Amino acid sequence: MNKILLVLKTELINVITRRSFLITLILLPVIGGIILTAISAFQKSSGADPTDLLDELMGPKTEISLEGFVDRSGLVKSVPPGYENQLAEYTTEEAARNALEDGTITAYYIIEPDFMETGKVVYVRPDFNPLGATVETSPVEALMAYALTDEDIQLSYRVQDPVNVTKVNLAPEEERDAENPLTFFLPYIVTFLFYTVILSASTLMLNSVTNEKENRVLEILMTSVKPIELLTGKIIALGITGLLQTVVWMGSGYVMLLFSNKRFALGDAFNLPPSVLVWGILFFLLGYAVYASLMAGVGALVPNVREASQLTTVVIMPMIVPLMFISVMINAPNSPLAVFLSIFPLTAPVSMMTRMAATSVPLWQSGLAAVLLAATAWLLVQATAKLFRAQTLLTGQGVNVVGFLKALAGK
Repeated sequence: MNKILLVLKTELINVITRRSFLITLILLPVIGGIILTAISAFQKSSGADPTDLLDELMGPKTEISLEGFVDRSGLVKSVPPGYENQLAEYTTEEAARNALEDGTITAYYIIEPDFMETGKVVYVRPDFNPLGATVETSPVEALMAYALTDEDIQLSYRVQDPVNVTKVNLAPEEERDAENPLTFFLPYIVTFLFYTVILSASTLMLNSVTNEKENRVLEILMTSVKPIELLTGKIIALGITGLLQTVVWMGSGYVMLLFSNKRFALGDAFNLPPSVLVWGILFFLLGYAVYASLMAGVGALVPNVREASQLTTVVIMPMIVPLMFISVMINAPNSPLAVFLSIFPLTAPVSMMTRMAATSVPLWQSGLAAVLLAATAWLLVQATAKLFRAQTLLTGQGVNVVGFLKALAGK
């Protein structure tokens, strides 16, 4: 036990006294405070909603401009009310092109003669803008809906937006504005925060083992410390440093959110229940135990840092999966895919926190995810302990499947 404490103390001091660690620990809360202060200053000076500022940062607002159209189908009789300053009719494509070249219009549509059969419309604009071509087709959609409904404006509105669903949840759930970009932005922050914290803490374990192995420091340590004692001390020490990061980052973030709601009026979109902080610490510890054990196993098997970095991609692949489906988990946090990713042990640490930041997660799901994650962590620690033997740590052989299976079996 004394040797474990000695390894723990040495590893902990080596990490927390690094200048890079201290700068990273302090810099993120400082940047968050600067951003919230800037939002507050903008709101006080202009009196605008901070959501408007976020909209400007995420993408400039599209200005309404005049566009032309050429109706070859004979369906259009007039422009719908409210679109007189957005759509202008031309009898020929040549006239529309001349107006485009003169700067009278910014683009024009050609409604093909077989529109009723194909719905084909050609959109002509002078620049290459695929995003704009997708977003700015709403005027011609309104035009054709108005024409196809025999200029019944109410019916044309219903054709364009046929269903207006109101969601009623029998279970109590905090309602959030789905149109508010902050509602989507907050789960993004939580997701990348947990991905960064778990990955950085686990990578410290990999670097520690491989560097000591490559520099032959382990050969000295093995004379007085058992491999399992070395593994235990390193996991606990680096877990404490990662927990310190998690508490400081999440705690400062939560305090800033409370402060922002009182002073900056960011609204309910930036509200998080206090339980998220507790669950966040739990899922960090369990997620760290899983990935630190995997990284320690990789470090025990590889002869140098270069080969370790190549295997790291395979190890962290499950953590990348939630990032690939982050839009699904935020927009549909209770979908089968989101629920599966938040319960499956290798993706649960990041996915569950994403869901908790986006919606209220049933207690049985978060509890089940924690139990499965704890069981997986225990099994991986036991398996890694078999790899942490003097014969494995001190060998200079490369990684191969046969050697991995033998080491895992304790041979």
